[in-house]
Amino acid sequence: TLLDAQPTEAETAVWNQVSAVLEEAHGILAELQSYNGAGQEIREAIQNPGDLALQEKAWNAVCPLVAKLKRFYEFSLRLENALRSLLEALTSPPYAPMQHLEREQALAKQFAEILHFTLSFDELKMTNPAIQNDFSYYRRTISRNRLNNQQLEAENEVNNEMANRMSLFYAEATPMLKTLSNATTKFVSENKTLPIEDTTDCLSTMACVCRVMLETPEYRCRFTNTDTMLFCMRVMVGVIILYDHVHPVGAFAKTSKIDMKGCIKVLKEQPSNSVEGLLNALRYTTRHLNDDSTSKQIRALLQ
Repeated sequence: TLLDAQPTEAETAVWNQVSAVLEEAHGILAELQSYNGAGQEIREAIQNPGDLALQEKAWNAVCPLVAKLKRFYEFSLRLENALRSLLEALTSPPYAPMQHLEREQALAKQFAEILHFTLSFDELKMTNPAIQNDFSYYRRTISRNRLNNQQLEAENEVNNEMANRMSLFYAEATPMLKTLSNATTKFVSENKTLPIEDTTDCLSTMACVCRVMLETPEYRCRFTNTDTMLFCMRVMVGVIILYDHVHPVGAFAKTSKIDMKGCIKVLKEQPSNSVEGLLNALRYTTRHLNDDSTSKQIRALLQ
């Protein structure tokens, strides 16, 4: 099965590169999960602007958090490179996308794991307002130049240009997904000789595999735990969003190679607490949902 595929010799270089990134991904998620923010310290510092001890306490609470946010941001760049390598491997001539997915199952599974990580990261980020609060407090403090000597140390940590890039990253509702869809779009535009269908067919095939696994009882009974279900659902939603960003008419049009009605129905059959984040991702991070070419039925399903 796809879930325990081993890489072939030809795949090893890419597989190793992506493996290293995926290994780090677990730690990143754990750190994000335990990210509590410095809300209390920041509030006290703002309410008592004259109290230097409180200013310093807030600053000392925020700095290690910003270092974490920088790590997350830098990880997104490595994730982007890993995705590019996978796209190159999974779309290279002479094979068709389905042949690629069958021949390179280990890479297909890594692609799925990247999407799984991405949607997990973004779900956590969306529900954690502390991230943006901490970061904007950090930027305000730096620009006020109040803590001169400590500030020099911090500047080495996150200089102004880095802070600007991080700011744009965290301003996105779903920063990791945005990184991946930009990377996929860029991959397609840079590979002019590669038919765009090779990339989008690779995505639609994966969406189809996930949907079939989720809606077919004899596959479903093999999912011994809810994690496998969630994995399949996240991957399905992830490839739909990438497809929608990359394909000229998107995932929702009648001509789309993804059975959107089927995919949404499968999601809606699950307990709502486990899929609400995924349905929101389809509602808010796709490009073509509100196009005229999207059927009323599909829109109603996502209402």
